[in-house]
Amino acid sequence: MIIQPRIRGFICTTAHPEGCARNVREQVEYVRGRGAIEGLPKRVLVLGCSTGYGLASRIVTTFAGGARTIGVSFEKPPAETKTASAGWYNNRAFEQEARSAGYDALTIEGDAFSDEVKRQVVEAIRVEFGQIDLLIYSMAAPARTHPRTGELQRSAIKPLGEAVRLKTLNTDKAEVYEAEIQPATDEEAQATVAVMGGEDWGMWIDALEVAGMLARDFRTFNYTYLGSELTWPIYWQGTLGKAKEDVDRTAAALRERLGPDTARVVALKAAVTQASSAIPVVPLYGTVLFAVMKQMGLHEGCIEQIDRLFRTRFAWTSETDEAGRLRLDDWELSVPVQAEVLRRWPLLSTETLGSLADLEEYRTQFLRLFGFGLAGVDFHKDADPMSVPALA
Repeated sequence: MIIQPRIRGFICTTAHPEGCARNVREQVEYVRGRGAIEGLPKRVLVLGCSTGYGLASRIVTTFAGGARTIGVSFEKPPAETKTASAGWYNNRAFEQEARSAGYDALTIEGDAFSDEVKRQVVEAIRVEFGQIDLLIYSMAAPARTHPRTGELQRSAIKPLGEAVRLKTLNTDKAEVYEAEIQPATDEEAQATVAVMGGEDWGMWIDALEVAGMLARDFRTFNYTYLGSELTWPIYWQGTLGKAKEDVDRTAAALRERLGPDTARVVALKAAVTQASSAIPVVPLYGTVLFAVMKQMGLHEGCIEQIDRLFRTRFAWTSETDEAGRLRLDDWELSVPVQAEVLRRWPLLSTETLGSLADLEEYRTQFLRLFGFGLAGVDFHKDADPMSVPALA
C-alpha cells in the first residue's frame, strides 16, 4: 500500500515503516559519530522507549555506552490495510540496529501502568540481565488505569483557578490566534496528578526493589519539561505543574530511601514530540524558540539533547538546581534566548509567523516522528505495513 501522512488535529494516524527505520538509523549514526561515552550503565530499562526522548535514551545508552536494554511502550500493531503506530516500527527498527551491532535489546509492548507488565519486566530482567543499573522513566500518556483500584483516570491540561487566554497556533493552517482555556476542576487536577505525577515511577522502583532487581549503583531518571514564563500559565501554573511537583516529591522520597544521588528529575528543552503537540501554546512557542536557537547555534532535537545529557550530566557530581533536578533546558532558558523569544512574542501573528518563527522546522520534525519526509525513502512506492524493512 502507498502510505502517506494523515493528520488529524495534533496527531498523525499513519506511520511509514521504512521512514521510521530511517529515522532510527539517522539517530544511531549521530550518536556513533560523537564517539563512545565511558562509564555509562550497561543494563538499562527504558519506560516509554519508542519515540522522542525515550527512544533517544535507548539509542545513546546502547551505541555510545554499550548497554543492553529492555524497553517498554504501549503500541498499536499493524493490520493488512492499516499501519502500526510509529513506536511499533521504531521498536523493531531499534532492535534491528542494536542486534546487528552485537547488543542485546528486548522490547515489551503493553500497558506500563499495569502490574502485569511490571511482572513481565521483572522476570525478563531476572532471566536476561540479573539486575539493572539505570531506569529511565519517559512516559507520556493521556490516561491511566490505576492498577490497584481499576479506575480509569484521564489527564486534563488546563490552568488552575481561572480561565486564561493564550496565543496559540493552528499548525495545519499556519494561523496564530488566541484561545481561552477554562480552568480545571478539582477532580481533573487530581486525575492529572494520578496520570502524570510520580506514583507510577515509585511503583516501578518498588516492584524492582522488592524483586531484587536494582544493582548496587542503581540510578533512575524521570524526564520532565518546566517551560518558560510564556508557557507557565498552561504548564507550571496549571494541572501539569501539580503533576510535576508530585514527580519532584517522588524523586526526593526515592533519594531519601535509596541514596542521595540515585533518583533525579531531568528537565529537558522543548522539543517536537507527540505529547507536546497536544498542549496549547507549546507548538507556537516551539516554532519561535526553534528559530531563535537555530540562529544562535543552540538548537537541539531529542537525540542531541539526550546525547548531551549522558556526555555532560551523568556524573554523580553533576550540578543540580534547588529541587535536585538536572537541568538540560539551560540553553533554552538562557538570558539571550529568552530575551529574543520574548521580544518576538507580542509581534507574532498569522502574517508575521514566517519571519519571526520557524513553522517549517516544526512541521518537518512532527512528520519525522511518524517516518515521513526523510531523505532516501520513496514515499510513492508500495510499502508493507506489517513489517520494518532492513536498511542497507
